[in-house]
Amino acid sequence: MENNFITYKDALQIIAKNTANLGNEKKKIEDCVGAYLAENIIADRDFPPFNRATMDGIAIAYDAFSKGQNEFFIESIAPAGSPQATLKNKQHCIEIMTGAIMPFGADTVIRYEEVELIDDKAIIQVDHINQGQNVHLKGYDIAKETVIVDKKKRLSSIEINLAASVGKANILVKKMPRAVIFSTGDELVPINKTPKSYQIRRSNSYGIQASLKEWGISSDLKHLPDQKDEMLVTIAGLLPAYDLFIFSGGVSKGKFDYLPEVLTDLKIKKQFYKVQQRPGKPLWFGTTENGKTIFALPGNPVSSIVCVYMYVKFWLQKSLGLQEEILYVTLKKEVAFKPNLVYFLEATLESTNNGKLVAEPVKGNGSGDFANLAKTDGFLILPQHKSYFSKNEVYPFVCYRSKW
Repeated sequence: MENNFITYKDALQIIAKNTANLGNEKKKIEDCVGAYLAENIIADRDFPPFNRATMDGIAIAYDAFSKGQNEFFIESIAPAGSPQATLKNKQHCIEIMTGAIMPFGADTVIRYEEVELIDDKAIIQVDHINQGQNVHLKGYDIAKETVIVDKKKRLSSIEINLAASVGKANILVKKMPRAVIFSTGDELVPINKTPKSYQIRRSNSYGIQASLKEWGISSDLKHLPDQKDEMLVTIAGLLPAYDLFIFSGGVSKGKFDYLPEVLTDLKIKKQFYKVQQRPGKPLWFGTTENGKTIFALPGNPVSSIVCVYMYVKFWLQKSLGLQEEILYVTLKKEVAFKPNLVYFLEATLESTNNGKLVAEPVKGNGSGDFANLAKTDGFLILPQHKSYFSKNEVYPFVCYRSKW
C-alpha cells in the first residue's frame, strides 16, 4: 500500500477533528421537518393540562355508584373545549365528550356503550366500574417545565406535533451547510441531452444531491470541464458562497485529473488523500482557514456513493454534535475478500421472524456498476486485516434506503 494511503479509521478521526460549526437559526415550525433541534422543547403546562375524559359517556361521582346507585339524572352536557362544569348533585351525572375537562365533583366516566339513556336519565348497564376509569389525570404524562424533546433531536412529525402543543410557532434549529456539488469531466453531458457514443450523462451529482436533501441540506449543482484554468477560476469564485463543496471525479491519477492540484493552488489544506478501502480509494478531503469543507470523491458512481455515506454523512453528524448512527447486522453468507482493505460491500437487508437483521451481499461488477445499487439497501463495512467473513458474524451496515 502506498505510504500516503491512510486507513478508514484514521480518515474518520481526521474528519472528526475538522467539523464545521454553522450556528443556529429560528425557523417557522412548518419549515422544520428534518431539522435538528438547537434548543430543548419544554412543556409550558402539565400534560394533560386538566383532568380530561378519554371516552364519550357520563361523568359521575364514584361514591354514588359504590353505594348501589345505577340510575342518574342528567344535569347537563360537557363538550370538549368548554369551561369546567360542576356536578351540582352527587347523585346526578353530566354527559361528557372525549377531551372535555372533568366536571367539578365528578371523578369517573362510564362509556355510552355501558349506559342506557332514557329521556333525562342515564342507567348504567354494568355491575362493576373502577373509580377514576376513563379519566386522564392532569400532569400524568408530563409535568410543567419538563423537557419533552432534547436538543439535537431530528424533528419528525412527532416532534413537530409536540412543539406545536407548547406554542413553538418558531423553533431554534441547527443551521445546515450551504452546499454545492460539482460534476467534473468532458465526457459528461446534461441529463436532458442525448450523449454521443463516447459520452455519458451527469448522474452522480443528482444522486449526491438527493442524499444531502434526505439529510436536510439543500445544494446547487455545477459542472467543471477538464480545463485547469477554468476550474481554478470557477471554484475560486464560489468559495465565498458555500460552506460544503463536493466534487465527483477528477481526483485520481489520470492526465486530466487536475482537481487535487487545483485545490492545492487555491490554498485549500489537504487533510488526507487516498484511503485504504474498496471501493473509493482516491478520496480527497480538505479544509480552508475560514471554515470551508471540501470532499473530492472518485468519479465511479459506486465509489462516489460509498464516500458520501461513509464520510460526508459522518462529517455532518459530527458537525451537528450528533452521535454516529451505527446499525449492526448478521451476515447471511460467507464472504471472501483478500486485499488488505476495508471492504464496503453492497447488500440487501431483511428482518427475520426471530428478531434479527440479516444482510445478504449482492456483488456487482465493480465501482462503475451503479445499476446494482438499485438491487440493494446499503453497504456492509467489512474490516481490514481479515480475508474471510463467516456466515452469522455481525458487522456494521450503512443504509441508503429506508425499508421500515
